[in-house]
Amino acid sequence: MEDAVVTPSPPALELERVVKSFGPVVALRSGSLTMRRGSIHALVGENGAGKSTLVKIVAGLYRRDSGELRLEGESVDFTSTSQSKAAGIAVIYQEPTLFPDLTVTENIFMGRQPTDRIGRIDRRAMRAEALEIFERLGVAINPDRVVEGLSIADQQLIEIAKAISLDARVMIMDEPTAALSGFEVERLFAVARSLRDEDRALLFISHRFDEVFELCDTVTVMRDGSYIDTLPIDETSVDELVSLMVGRDVTEMYPKLPADVGDVVLEVEGLTRTGVFRDISFSVRAGEIVGLAGLVGAGRSEVARAVFGVDRYEAGSVRLHGRPLPGGNPRLSTARGVALVPEDRRKQGLVLDDGVSRNITLSIRSRLAKWGLLWSGLENEAAKVWASRLEVKTAALDAEAGTLSGGNQQKLVLGKWLATEPKLLIVDEPTRGIDVGTKAEVHRLISTLAQQGIAILMISSELPEVLGMADRVLVMREGSLTAEFSRDEATPENVMRAATVAQEVSR
Repeated sequence: MEDAVVTPSPPALELERVVKSFGPVVALRSGSLTMRRGSIHALVGENGAGKSTLVKIVAGLYRRDSGELRLEGESVDFTSTSQSKAAGIAVIYQEPTLFPDLTVTENIFMGRQPTDRIGRIDRRAMRAEALEIFERLGVAINPDRVVEGLSIADQQLIEIAKAISLDARVMIMDEPTAALSGFEVERLFAVARSLRDEDRALLFISHRFDEVFELCDTVTVMRDGSYIDTLPIDETSVDELVSLMVGRDVTEMYPKLPADVGDVVLEVEGLTRTGVFRDISFSVRAGEIVGLAGLVGAGRSEVARAVFGVDRYEAGSVRLHGRPLPGGNPRLSTARGVALVPEDRRKQGLVLDDGVSRNITLSIRSRLAKWGLLWSGLENEAAKVWASRLEVKTAALDAEAGTLSGGNQQKLVLGKWLATEPKLLIVDEPTRGIDVGTKAEVHRLISTLAQQGIAILMISSELPEVLGMADRVLVMREGSLTAEFSRDEATPENVMRAATVAQEVSR
């Protein structure tokens, strides 16, 4: 008797040569992706590569112009997000969209609450199912607590629980770890693996290669709106993925240009804010890049905000070129030559509904105004200079900032502050959430600014970025400075030891 022929099951989700345009702009030229059950598949590419457009087509937010979209081998054409969800597809975004004033359980079952035999909402059944899902995921979240106040990580887990309750077989995680701590990332990864082991198909979109290689088994690369290649994780490398993403070899991710280090620009002495940071003292010289490293929650951003004047401090002093810089006055700091590129560019750095030109000139409007009036011609002329120098990719100067990619939004924030001609530039997480090619551009810009004599204080959670760019590295742990290293002394081992083990900085 001959052995029966086993027909392989079709992919859980398959896109083939999908095209999507918005007027004259082609967002997706040829999007292809194959996801299989029991697998975690990575999708990588530069900002603007077409990843988000592809995901929105799968989620039912956009309809494709052409190409094939198949679910379990069957052709589908979603015209709404509800159709996509009903078909078993769930998207977990970087910023969850939950109802903050409702409980965890109510959010999971919103719009489809089970009822008892007389038509009342069966809250006991809802709660029991929510508890069972969290138990399966191995996480402890109180189903009765209100969502408001929960961490981003917990909110993402609620979104995952909602997807499981809908029996989603295809789950897409779009930059889910961007705002998570190390422990929260590990917990999310454990949940993702448990979902994979339940024979679900997962898509993981991230700019963090270490996470891609730790979690995923297959990776698809996109570039300029087109599919480039799909590779098994254990048969590729970071260098190969970078080359595929940018279409060229990126041999120098951290272009450190030679710079003459001059006089002290910034002096911070004994800066203290109760419960946040204490006795912080350091200096930054002209032409020098000082990296501020440490784990999430160490107090780095809070120190930067205090130096700039956004937040007040209770003790200590800040001096700029030897002159005292009073706290709590960011307007004065700006006038004296200090600029702060904040950690959250969308909430703190840009007016998303305003155009490119308006955002770049936000900090220099008083300089551009004539007779108390702001002329759009002068505004556009000033903005054009920085948009060109920073190579901001935009269709027009009046294009809304919110429509630009993450990398181009970061360039807008940099341009806004560089237009003030600062003497001291504080950059907090300068490359968070942007692709590898744009990262290299931002690094080159920072290095060029230092070469021009600007003093730079750079805060980053990416250790390779700190080690690659900084002339000196300061390390914070739990609100205190624990170490200071020269460029030669700043090894990954030394920095991580100082960030995790209590010790006193030696000066």
